[in-house]
Amino acid sequence: MLSNDGRRPRVPRSALADLLTERLVAAYGGAADPEQARHMAAYMKDVAPFLGIRTPLRRELSRAVTKDTPAPAEADCAALALRCWGLAEREYQYFAADYLRRHVSRCSSGILPVVRHLIVTVPWWDTVDTLAAHTVGPLVAADPDLAAVMDEWIEDENLWLARTALLHQLRHKSATDTGRLFAYCRRQAAHPDFFIRKAIGWCLREYAKTDPAAVRAFVAAERDALSPLSAREALKNL
Repeated sequence: MLSNDGRRPRVPRSALADLLTERLVAAYGGAADPEQARHMAAYMKDVAPFLGIRTPLRRELSRAVTKDTPAPAEADCAALALRCWGLAEREYQYFAADYLRRHVSRCSSGILPVVRHLIVTVPWWDTVDTLAAHTVGPLVAADPDLAAVMDEWIEDENLWLARTALLHQLRHKSATDTGRLFAYCRRQAAHPDFFIRKAIGWCLREYAKTDPAAVRAFVAAERDALSPLSAREALKNL
């Protein structure tokens, strides 16, 4: 189950996922706003169509969808996420990412191939960053053997997997593996893409809240290698 070969995971059988998907489509579909949907899709560079549900209402509807449902098992989480990613509109994927975030403690390392599929399918920062910091990060913290998978992802040609590897420790604070954090930043320092350069600065800026001296020293040592964007973001609050 720890395969990192990119194959699409099988959707597990899950009565809970069936129920939640049925409720979700009914609730979200009934709240669709075509005019707002056009604005939201344009803001997200048309990476996916939208229903046009603003965040406060979406969260209210999500609470209604999950009300009085049992706590999920890992298979339920995987099934729901894969079902939501099979639906066109982006709000369904937001629901799945939020659901995984809420229930990640109920999941094992075995769900990581599913999360990988979510990261590389219809990828953009809006879903990838939530999955990186709030699903992948806790999974790696709970199972240190998954750090080896992050070592693969930081080398991957898919920039969203590399961004996830950079950001997965975003909430680890004093538990951050600083060796990996700095090594990953060095590995991708010359990457030409904005989203990687921004992620380098972001993960360093976040760790600076825990150890500002270490981040200052790293940026000073790597000033010639880091892009101006990465260095500026890293030192933004110092």
